Amino acid sequence: MQYFWKEQDDIPLGMGYPLFSSTHLLSTGIALLLVILGLWLFSRLAKEQRSRILRMIPVVMLCMEFFKDGFLIFVHHFGLGFLPLHICSIGIFVFLVREYSGNEKIKAFCGEVSYVLIMPASLAALIFPDWTVYYPVWNFMNLYSFIWHGLLVFYPLALRLNGYISPSIKKIYQPILFLVVITPEVYIFDRCFRCNYFFVNWPPEGTPLEWMASIMGIPGYLAGYAVLVILIFCAVYLVDELLRQHL
Repeated sequence: MQYFWKEQDDIPLGMGYPLFSSTHLLSTGIALLLVILGLWLFSRLAKEQRSRILRMIPVVMLCMEFFKDGFLIFVHHFGLGFLPLHICSIGIFVFLVREYSGNEKIKAFCGEVSYVLIMPASLAALIFPDWTVYYPVWNFMNLYSFIWHGLLVFYPLALRLNGYISPSIKKIYQPILFLVVITPEVYIFDRCFRCNYFFVNWPPEGTPLEWMASIMGIPGYLAGYAVLVILIFCAVYLVDELLRQHL
């Protein structure tokens, strides 16, 4: 616990834990079990209670983001790399618009993006976390990251399993359009400030993107990255349709 409020620069090397270690797998397993338990409890609530919780989630996450940034500023570690520009951070704004927009088409668009893009991206972050190598288990940033990504998985699934959204492969253009609009701005920011939001400058270690880069080079792997994203969209729609037919 002595490193709970410590940031990366103040933690000795080797205090973190590697990808796919027993600690990582256990942490991810606990996070996903909590998501499943939360979904079960959520489904047992009255409709009005479910709607209130859905509206609260992005507000709570916004407060979490402010708290995290305040902590990083306090320990003099906040920088350009901690802006909410990763797809998992942008998710909070998609959730906020979905819950508080008065336009039904915009709400439906954000619901589709949440389920098809934000949810699988956040699940991938739990499977391939890029923070665990720096932080021990009982560290604020480590626990925060698991809780944050767990909520990003929970919210879209809560929408889908309780009938708030109806994903369809006919609407695959919506998450694609979202990325087409937002990715160029993120890429320009990354190139100007040497950041790696959306992982468009270099691939994170231990991920399929790193494998692609070893074959296709940098930035050649971005072509494979784009294809992988489309395949993931199709997989989400396929699994959703199979579950729809058999449940």
